[in-house]
Amino acid sequence: MKQRINIVELARHLGLSVSTVSKALNDRVDVSDATRQRVMKAANKLGFSPDPAGRRLRSGTSETIGFVLSPPQSHFAQPFFLDLLMGIDQALEKTPFQLVIVTGRSVEAEVDSFRRLVQRQRVDAVMFGRTRRDDARIRFLQERDVPFVTLGRSETGDPFPFVDIDRTVAGRNGTARFIGLGHRRIALLCTPAYLMLSQHFREGYLAALDAAKLPFDPSLIVECELAEEGGLKGTRQLLAMKNPPTAIMCGHDLIASGAMQAIVETGLRPGTDVAIIGCDNHPLGPYLNPPLTTFSAPTLEAGRRMVELLLARLNGQPAEELQEIWSPELILRSSHGGGVGKSA
Repeated sequence: MKQRINIVELARHLGLSVSTVSKALNDRVDVSDATRQRVMKAANKLGFSPDPAGRRLRSGTSETIGFVLSPPQSHFAQPFFLDLLMGIDQALEKTPFQLVIVTGRSVEAEVDSFRRLVQRQRVDAVMFGRTRRDDARIRFLQERDVPFVTLGRSETGDPFPFVDIDRTVAGRNGTARFIGLGHRRIALLCTPAYLMLSQHFREGYLAALDAAKLPFDPSLIVECELAEEGGLKGTRQLLAMKNPPTAIMCGHDLIASGAMQAIVETGLRPGTDVAIIGCDNHPLGPYLNPPLTTFSAPTLEAGRRMVELLLARLNGQPAEELQEIWSPELILRSSHGGGVGKSA
């Protein structure tokens, strides 16, 4: 392997001044082509690479973009965010930017993570997901004029760039599917209420009930944590009702997995006695029993697109032109069942 050298050693080797070598490496016009070629040839041969910190100092940028993983999205076991980060990394590969990932310790203290990124690491821009209706992170970034892009919308502050996979579509179309199969007691296991996606999911569910002129029973909506345990506890509560639901819409596939466990506990069969539809197309879905009907979540593509929107924002394009809402598609498997009292 080549022994890496610094610019002082490279200049000494060439018998040139450090400033001349620096100008050659930065393609300055006040250096001859012959000198530039000589410097570049020696740099390649000796394994020299320009100091990125020095380049960032000269340009006044950090060439760094921060991504904040927030509770409850800080668990790397969730492929949703692994795919998102993979898409971001792929899109940044041909840019000068590097990606820094930090994790918020709690929802309440999460703004501290943003403050550390902005004030200590001095990132050029920030990316994050799972937005909230009232989002202190957005206010913090807008007050300090830090460019950012999100996965998800919000009702907070001025317009900003985002990509959003529309949970309203999932809530509406999933519930309408159940209604078409004859279900009238349809429950909603919703992700935490502070998340914007939960609001959209609930709005879609209510819109489907309204379109079918079905009465709304608030006891059929249960808020739960975004995990298998949340679905397990929420479904136990639903099935203990005097008139339990025959179908359950779940705000995430992990919630749906827990819901299936709770159904089995009672001696009932998921997809036959109680129908289930999830959301976000987790890789475990096809291997559940029965395989889980769910909605798509093209997060790899969303990650790539978030980078493109952010770069456009950094180049001065108005935020209003950098907002995209994507419609998820229903992925039919077996857990939604064949109708009330029918097998899948």
